[in-house]
Amino acid sequence: MAYTVDENYKSKARKPDDFDEYWDGVLADAAEVPLEPEAVPEALRSSDDIEVFQVSYNSVDNVRIAGWYCLPRERTGPLAAVMVVPGYQSDPPITKEWARRGYATLSVAPRGKLRSNRQFNPGYPGLLTYGIVDRNAYSYRGFYVDAWRGIDFLLSRDEVDSGRIGVTGSSQGGGLTIVAAAMRREVKAAAAGAPYLTGFLDSIELTHTYPYQEINDYLRLHPESRGEVEETLNYFDGINFADKITCPIIVNVGLQDNVCPPETGFALFDKIESADKRMYPYDQQGHSAGRAEHAPIIEAFFARHLA
Repeated sequence: MAYTVDENYKSKARKPDDFDEYWDGVLADAAEVPLEPEAVPEALRSSDDIEVFQVSYNSVDNVRIAGWYCLPRERTGPLAAVMVVPGYQSDPPITKEWARRGYATLSVAPRGKLRSNRQFNPGYPGLLTYGIVDRNAYSYRGFYVDAWRGIDFLLSRDEVDSGRIGVTGSSQGGGLTIVAAAMRREVKAAAAGAPYLTGFLDSIELTHTYPYQEINDYLRLHPESRGEVEETLNYFDGINFADKITCPIIVNVGLQDNVCPPETGFALFDKIESADKRMYPYDQQGHSAGRAEHAPIIEAFFARHLA
């Protein structure tokens, strides 16, 4: 019998009463940290048409964040920019393909990835449950800020047009795209694929694969902590950020995804406030969420909204 996805699925995520107050406080804390951005040319990774730079900047908890920054060598005037955010286990790529389309492009390595793992590295598995009983100690508090400060890095660059910034990523990158679009008004267009960090409490029942299985593993060892875990996760659930998204956004999901259940993608999409939003569901597709077919759609979407 074929599995049917409920496109009207209602999530268990519940937005805490002080959700906005909490995240406004986190943003205020981050604003107190001097960015101190650096971009060091990488001659060996550069090419005739693309300049590549190793990037670093400061985030909360005294963590120095790394990344890759690419620019087209031939450019006139300020450039539109695309920030690319990574998956759970994947390292940030050097995104020359976006630079070849004429964008300044930043590929962020939040804490635990690339050179950002020197001060914080809980490992995989481990990241999803690190500090999970305390919203102020939870790993994704810093992780979200690391991504948001990538926007600050782009704003610090003279060659970037601050009015034309987009964000994209898939899986964990899709989840980070959601929270970046929600919390940073400088984001003018967003493309989120197979969004992870969405419907935590649904996903631990809808799928039995990792990374979400890390939460079930934790609860089996610490059943007495379920209430605290659920409370923390509600502060970090993408569904609870969705009503803050007002920029144009597209979301793609794989209807056979057993890593990030598509039901949570539909629940997220339903809550997105933007009047310019579109869902792309891909049948017979798992966690790739139709990546090959969807790539030109993302390219056209950014060309339209960041032109």
